[in-house]
Amino acid sequence: MSNPAISNPSPVPPADDPAHRMVAESIELIDTLSALVAQETELVGAGKLRAATKLAFDKADLAGRYQAATVRLKAQLSVGQIDTPPLLEALRERHEHFRTLLQVNRAVLATAHAVAEGLIRGAADEVARKAIPQGYGERGQVVAPPPRTARPVAVSRAC
Repeated sequence: MSNPAISNPSPVPPADDPAHRMVAESIELIDTLSALVAQETELVGAGKLRAATKLAFDKADLAGRYQAATVRLKAQLSVGQIDTPPLLEALRERHEHFRTLLQVNRAVLATAHAVAEGLIRGAADEVARKAIPQGYGERGQVVAPPPRTARPVAVSRAC
C-alpha cells in the first residue's frame, strides 16, 4: 500500500558539532519512526493485524524518544545554539513527510476499526436475534424484541 505521492526526503547534511548531531539524531529517529508507521499502514491495509500489533512497542518507544529529542532540540533552538538552515530544513522536510504518513496511517486504522466494529455489532445483533423467542403478536406481526434482550458478546483474542 505504498503511496507514490509521498516522496523520500533529501539526505541529511553532515553533522560536525553537538548541536548538529542533535538535529541529525532527530532526523534519524523520525526516519526510523516513519518507516515503522509506513510498515504498520501496509500491514493493517493488507489485513495482517496481528503482525501490525507487534510493532506497537517499537513504535511507542521511538515516538517517546523522538518527543524527548524534539524537546531538547527546541531548547537548543530557543537559545540560538543551532543555526544551520540546511540541517533545520532537512528536519522540517522529514517532519512534513512524517505528518503525511500519519494522515494515511490514521485513515487506514480508522477504516480497520470501523470494519471490526461493524463485524462485532453484526455478530451481537445475530446472537440477540437468535436469543429472542420467535412468535407473532396479536395482530399477526412479528414480535419485536424488548431492548433488554440484548446480550453481551465476548470476543476471544486467542485465535
